[in-house]
Formats: sequence, structure tokens, C-alpha cells
Amino acid sequence: MRILLFALSVLFVSCTNKSEEKEAQPKEEFEMYEISEMAGLMEQMYVENTRLKERIMNNDSLGKFPEYFNKIEKATFTKGKERDDFFNTNAQTFLQLQAEIYTAKDSKKAFNEMVDQCITCHEVKCGGPIMRIKKLYIK
Repeated sequence: MRILLFALSVLFVSCTNKSEEKEAQPKEEFEMYEISEMAGLMEQMYVENTRLKERIMNNDSLGKFPEYFNKIEKATFTKGKERDDFFNTNAQTFLQLQAEIYTAKDSKKAFNEMVDQCITCHEVKCGGPIMRIKKLYIK
């Protein structure tokens, strides 16, 4: 019995010391992720185009081109990413295709062409959201 009590007290002391050691070690600082201006804009455009897709599918009024989409020309990128000629050219094409949706005779076709353009750019610049973008297609 004494041996058992001794073993338990040694175990208790060693566990207590280890937990005290853990508390004494410096903790890692938590760094909050900040979304870039471009990433935030892309999120807004995705939401807007999800709504536009629904309006097209329901044959509702499409409204008009959201002028804030033009911010794509100046929005700041995520750290480590840079604006280049490829992006600038594709951004201009995207804006043209997006605007055409609101005046096209076949808005479904125009919408899907805009989605194609998004994918074309993302295949080179930032592939992460491609699967999500593909969900925008109108079948």
C-alpha cells in the first residue's frame, strides 16, 4: 500500500511540474489574418454574381452593372502577389464581359463567358477559388 501511495504521489508531482513548465514557456503570438482589398473585392463580386445568376435563371430584371467592380483596376493584392500585365489585361476583359451581361440578348451565354474569363485568369494567378467559381456556371 505504501508503495502504491508513493508511486501515485511521484506521478502527481511529476505531472504538476510538467504543467508548470508548459506555462512558463513563451506562448506563440496569434496573428489575425487580414483579407486584402483584392480578396475582399473578389468575395463581393462572387456574391453579386451569385445573385445575378439567380436573376438570369428566373428571367428577372438584371438591374445594372455594379460600378464597384471597377475597383479591380486599383485594389491592393494579398502580400506576395503583384499586379502585372497579365492581370491587368484579364481584369479589363472581365469588366467588359461583366458589363455585357446586362445588355446581351442571351444573358445566360454572356454570364457563362464572364465565368470562363474568371477561370482563365485564376488558372494563372490564384488557382484556389476555381472550383468555387465553376459553381457560378448556368447550365
